[in-house]
This record gives sequence, C-alpha cells and structure tokens, in this order.
Amino acid sequence: MSSLPTSSPAPSPSPISPEHRALIVGALAALIAALIGSGWQLASRYAVTTTLGPVELAVMRYGIPALLLMPLWCKTGLFPSGVPRGRLALLVLGGGLPFGLVALAGVQWAPAAHMGMLMAGSVPLFAACGGWWAWGDKLSGSRICGLALVVAGIAVFGAGAWQTLASSWRGDVLFVAAALLWSVYSLAFRGCGLTPWQGAAVVNLWSALLLLPLWAVWGAPLLVSAPWRDVAWQALGQGLVAGILGLVVYTVAINRLGAARAALSAALVPPFTALGAALLLNETLAYGTLAALALVMPGVALASGAFGRSRG
Repeated sequence: MSSLPTSSPAPSPSPISPEHRALIVGALAALIAALIGSGWQLASRYAVTTTLGPVELAVMRYGIPALLLMPLWCKTGLFPSGVPRGRLALLVLGGGLPFGLVALAGVQWAPAAHMGMLMAGSVPLFAACGGWWAWGDKLSGSRICGLALVVAGIAVFGAGAWQTLASSWRGDVLFVAAALLWSVYSLAFRGCGLTPWQGAAVVNLWSALLLLPLWAVWGAPLLVSAPWRDVAWQALGQGLVAGILGLVVYTVAINRLGAARAALSAALVPPFTALGAALLLNETLAYGTLAALALVMPGVALASGAFGRSRG
C-alpha cells in the first residue's frame, strides 16, 4: 500500500530586513516631523499676531527643552566628545536659536501659508545642493527634475504673493533664510556621532545659553502680560512638541533615510500648513498658492531623493 504524500510545511514569512525596517521607521519619523513642523508654523503665526512675540516664543522653544533634557546634556557637556567645534556650531546655528529667531521673526510679516511653502520648499533644495557640495552626493535625473519643479513652484508662488501682499516680502526672505539654516543642521548632523536625543539636548542647551543675553537686553514682558492659557499652550507646543519631539523625530529620519530623503517630510508641510491656516487662522488660499502647491509637492518628493536607489 503506497503511502500518502506528505505536504511540506508552509514557508514562514520572511522577516523584515534591517534595511526595510530602517526605511519604515524613517518614513514614520518623517511624517510625524511634517505634522509637528506644520503645527509649529500655525501656532507661531497665531502667537505673534495675538499675544506673544518672537523672543517670548524662543524662550519657551529652547528654554523648556533645555531644562527637561538636563540629564542628557549633563553627560555630554557643552562640547560632546568626538564632535568638532565647527560642526557643533553648525548644529546650533541651523537647528537652534538662530534658526528659530529668523523663522519667528518672519512669521510676524508673512502668513503661515507663506512659511509652509517657502521653508518646506527651500529645505530640500538647499539640502540637495549642500549634500552635493559637502558630501559628493549624486544628483540623479529625477532629483534634478524635482529641484526644477520646486524652483518653478516658488517662482509661481512669489509672483502671486508679491502682487497681492507686497508687505510680506520681509517675512518671505526670512523664511528662505531659515530654510537655509535648517538644511545646514540636516547636513551637519549627518555622521556627527550624536544620538537624536543627545543632539536635541546639546542644541537646546546652547540655544538657551544664547538666549540669556537677549533676555537681559530685551526681556520677555509678554510672558507676564499674555493670557495664561496662551502661554500654557505655547509652552506645550513650542517647548515639548516642537522643541523636543520635533527635533528628535527629524534626526531619527535623518539617521534612517539620510539628510536628503529626510527632507521628503517637507513635501507634506505646505498643504498641511495652507489647509490649517485657512481653517484655523482664516487665511485666504489664493489661486497662485494652489498652483504653487501643485508644483512644489511633487518637486520636493523628487528632490529629496526618496525615489532614488542611493541613500543620500
């Protein structure tokens, strides 16, 4: 009597490779960074047009995280081991107080939608060019096409915005400058040897120290005169969400995806901010803004290198 054929056991599903796991974690971190970045822009615009000013926001943005992250920077110190002084200066310049003051000053003069469009659109442009110059990253055809779309979108946006809101040009220029600073941080963090939490601790500590002379000269009187609810909400949004969580998740995205691919999160910030500004701040969505969004969003996605093979 012939024996019945035995069926072989079903193959177990192959586990996710470390490379794929890193991509998934990096993509989630980039998405969270986009949501936090958009929320920070909306909260900052609301604050400086109602009850608080840039210095007050900067105090909460960097002072609160510096206090909460004290156990970390007590271990790393002001000058973390293995991080050159020049690179440390670039980290603080691009991710700390100078970046924050430039962006917060800009949002006094220009709407939140401008902030989302110009900062988010310019970051991958500067990051790609800086990666090519500093690290020798190759610019594929798709990335060059994406950069061209970003430039075209910003040009369309600028033409429409300057015709309708000529007074916003100061804020628009500062937003581009802030984008340049943030791209400097992205490139400087690459390979610096710090963990995301260590980076957040050191950047916020140095920013808080740089705030002391500003506070001594100008003070922060609106922290006392503003309604306590406004101060509490901004302390939560600026200090905890943007100051700690935002910086950490973005550096996680940099570590997992690379500086250029981490900038993919910027593709989501313009629509998030524009929609939030229209719904929450009663800002008008002009046709020029919508046309620029249609160009910048796919442009940022391509320029970030997210669809390339190399990690950049």
